Amino acid sequence: MPRVTVITATYNWAPVLPYSIASVLRQTFTDFELLVIGDGCTDESAEVVAGYADPRVHWHNLPRNSGHQYAPNNEGIHRANGNVVAYLGHDDLWLPRHLESLVEAIDDGARVAHGSVLFVKPGQKPGRWPTRRWVYKPGLWVPPTSLAHDRELAVSVGGWRAPGDTGILDPDVDLWKRMATVGHAPRWVHRLTSVKLPAALRSDVYRDRPHHEQAEWLRAIQAEHDPEVEFERLYAESPSRSNTQEVFSRVRGKVALRSRLRLVGLRIPGRAPETAEERRRTRRAFKGLHE
Repeated sequence: MPRVTVITATYNWAPVLPYSIASVLRQTFTDFELLVIGDGCTDESAEVVAGYADPRVHWHNLPRNSGHQYAPNNEGIHRANGNVVAYLGHDDLWLPRHLESLVEAIDDGARVAHGSVLFVKPGQKPGRWPTRRWVYKPGLWVPPTSLAHDRELAVSVGGWRAPGDTGILDPDVDLWKRMATVGHAPRWVHRLTSVKLPAALRSDVYRDRPHHEQAEWLRAIQAEHDPEVEFERLYAESPSRSNTQEVFSRVRGKVALRSRLRLVGLRIPGRAPETAEERRRTRRAFKGLHE
């Protein structure tokens, strides 16, 4: 049985899958299975995944679209053979030592662990998250792409919940909080282990289905003997980025929500969406998806 189950939730954006999958297959830690879970995909995603001869790569497709990664992630946890679960966004990339670093932390006693992320925002120099003095508190956001957890821990707290069931917290924030509440807050591994290209900052990506950024970043990762060291050198943290990082970290309160909406160029007259379900609908429309 594999030690780690990697879950990649996806929906009708097949052109990005070869890059995220390639970043998994280049991991220094190799005892894993990769479950690519379609959220009711109707495009060529199944064919893309079927093209991999590696027996660790598997495809499953939900019978209908849920509109959020909570459903594919729960399906992945249900199907997982590994006792550690790690998530990779279908449009994100891992550096080669991502799994190695997080499994080492879990072997050291953590039941939830995450690395640092290189955020790639359109038109801006990439920047690291979190900031050096950041400390996790329940209700703060940690990108799923950066995180791994004990499978049984997630099952014991009820797994992922739908946006309509999590109030003002997004489903990932809600799950991290519930795991922390029973005494297992995420442990930060102070290593840069992933590259995140947030779809929430890229208009109409599900309509246009670009993949040039993923291709460029995968080439950059593959070109370096140690991409972590090189990216640390090129994209050293700047104090001026602290406010931006705080916006990405905090999900509670109207000020934080309005800030996040401003980042994606949206204007909601009168008030910002208050619930996770309202934010889900707003984000889907911005990314080119409609109910």
